[in-house]
Amino acid sequence: MTEYRLRIREFAEHERPRERLRDQGPEALSDAELLAILLRVGVAGMNVVQLAQLLLREYGGLRGLQRVSFQELQGRHGMGEAKTAQVKAALEVGRRLAALGIEDRVQIMSPADVARLMMVEMSHLDQEHLRVLCLDTKNRVQKTHTVYIGSLNTSLVRVGEVFKEGLKLNSAAIIVVHNHPSGDPTPSPEDVAVTRQMVEAGRLLDIDVLDHLIIGQGRYVSLRERGMGGFDE
Repeated sequence: MTEYRLRIREFAEHERPRERLRDQGPEALSDAELLAILLRVGVAGMNVVQLAQLLLREYGGLRGLQRVSFQELQGRHGMGEAKTAQVKAALEVGRRLAALGIEDRVQIMSPADVARLMMVEMSHLDQEHLRVLCLDTKNRVQKTHTVYIGSLNTSLVRVGEVFKEGLKLNSAAIIVVHNHPSGDPTPSPEDVAVTRQMVEAGRLLDIDVLDHLIIGQGRYVSLRERGMGGFDE
């Protein structure tokens, strides 16, 4: 059956994404409408809203579009270099904005504080990343840095690297964070063993390891809260 597709200019003005953004604010728009504004125009056989809906459906929403490579997205459904660059740049701006300035104002007083700081960026990573938060004597974040990328393994993770920045900054404490790409933050025996190594090394170096958080999809686990990793021994 033949289907006649409306072009954006054939929509009633109050239904067009750009006009809805102007009149109702960005929070009133769907993900597809916001993406359509970035894309600006559709492609042969699809108006821009339909193109946006198709891309979101194929890649599993905005998170999927953020994960997909530039090269893979370019060429899909008529996506040229300019459209692809606009989408990838906007998604990266959103990711950075979500974490903008947090380190400068957050005092870490609980595992939930760490999760708020790290969850946005780490929950979507495709590989395991081990990161360290260096803290001053008031538990304020001095620096966050990546120590290791890959499966956490006692034979591969060099404990000295975990404390390297903390020693440079004369940190009072560190908090270790890593993600599980599977989305399940349940600690593995290897996670617990690595944590125990780091806690023991911290005692020797006079830098407290306050916690080790594992980030999953919208969830986290604090090994200290679970009584795992030798924190209170």
